[in-house]
Amino acid sequence: MTRSNSPGNTPDEAPKRRPSLLLRVALGIVGGVVGLVLIGVLLLGFALSMAYPNLPSLEAITDYRPKIPLRIYSADNVLIGEFGEERRNLVHIKDVPDIMKKAVLAIEDDRFYDHGGVDYLGILRAAVHNLTSRSKQGASTITQQVARNFFLSSEQTLKRKIYEALLAWKIEQNLTKDQILELYMNQIYLGQRAYGFSSAAQIYFGKKLSDITIAEAAMLAGLPKAPSAYNPVANPKRARARQQYILERMFQLGYITEADYQTAKDQVLKIKTDSSEFGIHAEYVAEMTRQLVYEQFKEETYTRGLNVYTTITKADQDAAYLALRHGVLDYEKRHGYRGPEGYMEIPNSKEEADNAIEVELAEHPDSDDIVAAVVLDATPKNVTAVLSSGEEITITGAGLKMATSALTDKAPPNRRIKRGAIIRVTQENKEWSITQMPEVESAFVAANTDDGAIRALVGGFDFNRNKFNHVTQAWRQPGSSFKPFIYSASLEKGLSPSTIINDAPISFDAGQTGGQAWEPKNYDGKYEGPMTMRKGLTKSKNMISIRILHKIGAKYGQEYTTRFGFDAEKNPPYLTLALGAGAVTPLQLAGAYSVFANGGYKISPYVISKVTDSTGRVLSQVTPDKAGEESNRVIDERNAFIMDSMLKDVVKFGTATRALVLKRPDIAGKTGTTNDSVDAWFAGYTPKMVGVAWIGFDQPKNLGNRETGGGLALPIWINYMQKALKDVPVEERAVPEGVIQVNGDYFYAENPPGTGVHSLGLGDRQPTEEEKSKDEVKNELF
Repeated sequence: MTRSNSPGNTPDEAPKRRPSLLLRVALGIVGGVVGLVLIGVLLLGFALSMAYPNLPSLEAITDYRPKIPLRIYSADNVLIGEFGEERRNLVHIKDVPDIMKKAVLAIEDDRFYDHGGVDYLGILRAAVHNLTSRSKQGASTITQQVARNFFLSSEQTLKRKIYEALLAWKIEQNLTKDQILELYMNQIYLGQRAYGFSSAAQIYFGKKLSDITIAEAAMLAGLPKAPSAYNPVANPKRARARQQYILERMFQLGYITEADYQTAKDQVLKIKTDSSEFGIHAEYVAEMTRQLVYEQFKEETYTRGLNVYTTITKADQDAAYLALRHGVLDYEKRHGYRGPEGYMEIPNSKEEADNAIEVELAEHPDSDDIVAAVVLDATPKNVTAVLSSGEEITITGAGLKMATSALTDKAPPNRRIKRGAIIRVTQENKEWSITQMPEVESAFVAANTDDGAIRALVGGFDFNRNKFNHVTQAWRQPGSSFKPFIYSASLEKGLSPSTIINDAPISFDAGQTGGQAWEPKNYDGKYEGPMTMRKGLTKSKNMISIRILHKIGAKYGQEYTTRFGFDAEKNPPYLTLALGAGAVTPLQLAGAYSVFANGGYKISPYVISKVTDSTGRVLSQVTPDKAGEESNRVIDERNAFIMDSMLKDVVKFGTATRALVLKRPDIAGKTGTTNDSVDAWFAGYTPKMVGVAWIGFDQPKNLGNRETGGGLALPIWINYMQKALKDVPVEERAVPEGVIQVNGDYFYAENPPGTGVHSLGLGDRQPTEEEKSKDEVKNELF
């Protein structure tokens, strides 16, 4: 039987039908997917076309006006303080060092100048990396980061990402690449309240952006990703690891040579651990200035970009800061070691120990060169300790002197230095020694005597520990440093430097004092009998001062001293005023002594010379009271001259002879130590500069029975003046008209010898020979 083949049943055609069916199915699937993609694209395109016109205006970046903080400068243009929510220093792209740009591009967006705002290659690279690695990698461009920082939040949502991309495209269409990079370099947050790389360079390294090294640029470039995680102050190890990676990227991209790479990789960076440091310790000046500016500009103070120029100079401020700290630490050495600041248990595991020590030392911030350390091992001859940086140090020999008593087995438990003790150390000439944070406080201020411009002001030992400004806020008893103003008053009541006054006991009944009976004494209870008023001031005799004030009247004395700027209510009209039992501030005392120095003119110490806005336009400028203008005269020129001659004798022959080390005949001044040695002072001057030093406890207590103004405050004054008066010529003072000289002393022409008040108290009981013998150390107390 013959078999016929129909067209649809040939053996060759059957296999061909199956592929065509599969192909149709495959094409259907592909077509469906393509259709869905096209629909998605159309929907996305529609959404984008609807969203793009609704994007925010770019006015915030095309008319960029960032919040610029208040900046405070010294008279020689050194930045000493910055205040504001955002610490920012606006810098133009042409002023950004090339190495800073390359460091940022290497880690953030090396294709910045090639893409149009969104880097598709970068997105693909990041996607592959994230699928094949545990670590996550982002793909945001610098333009996208600018869009986010100015207009969007940091939430991780698809909507935000879309808006970020759209804004990036819009920004690229309206700004040049350099303009975008400039915005980024100024706006990005870099930790420590620093916005922008210029501010960060100052805060982390204490230098201008233009002066940073390759290694420093790489460290700063690592901050934008996570300012807290890669902060070199808080996380030095993590920050260094990221810096090393950035340096490697810079080398791989050809931004730096191999030699530069090796040098930068090995450079040890000096990170400022105190973000408020500005290369000059003028924290009290900065805060004082901030308060004054805020009174005028209110909240605009912190955002308007005000620049305030003060009267202090870096050289003077540095000299004052070092002199004060040296004086305070010398006092601490004389009064013994109080013991460690605390104790901690050190874990056995080194890693755990390192972490525990780092956490503990964070609670004991450094005070300049006085740093905290944890003791690892201690014997009477050797102490091993570790610093917050992880560095182990060894202290031996003279470095243990201050704490010798705390290294023995007999030391009380709360004073003993042992493993786990938290101590203070300092380094000098590469040798470490044990020290301690002082409990005592101090203040120093120096100013020009002709107009009151403050040249240096240190309000305390450490601003970060105690922000109370002792120069302007501490009302303390001036003690014998107040006596010259009583003597000055007496010259207007007929007394002269040659008036003979009895240094003998005196008493006042309740009727004379208006209160309790009073029987004052010299500190040592010894008396020398009749002496000239000049000698009485030189030796700072209490009985002489009291008799003078009793003669001229306490009320007159009080009123007279207000001419120098003292507050009447702080210095009541009692005879105790003669001993400085009222209250003054160091700043007041500086202004008061200026009157003697400048020939009788009242000047007002000031610290701000001018204020400008961010463009340099002067908003306010001081016009100080000046010596030489008769409207500012408060005492007779002759009075000032005679008082000056008497105060020079205090330096030549009295309680301030230490100042002779300066080898200047134009120095005058007065020591002051209050009752029970609670406050120690020295106020001194040359014709053009006045300085006042003070030491005492915030909670008033005895400084030590042998501590005096001449031993405590005067050395601070001397150490400052040794630098401040260097190369300043000696100035001799001319005898003013109306002053005559007879038998080696000065008199008003209308009050020659034989007239006026010849003597005081000579009818009182004369001292015995035994009472005339004196204790020289105690005599210096007043």
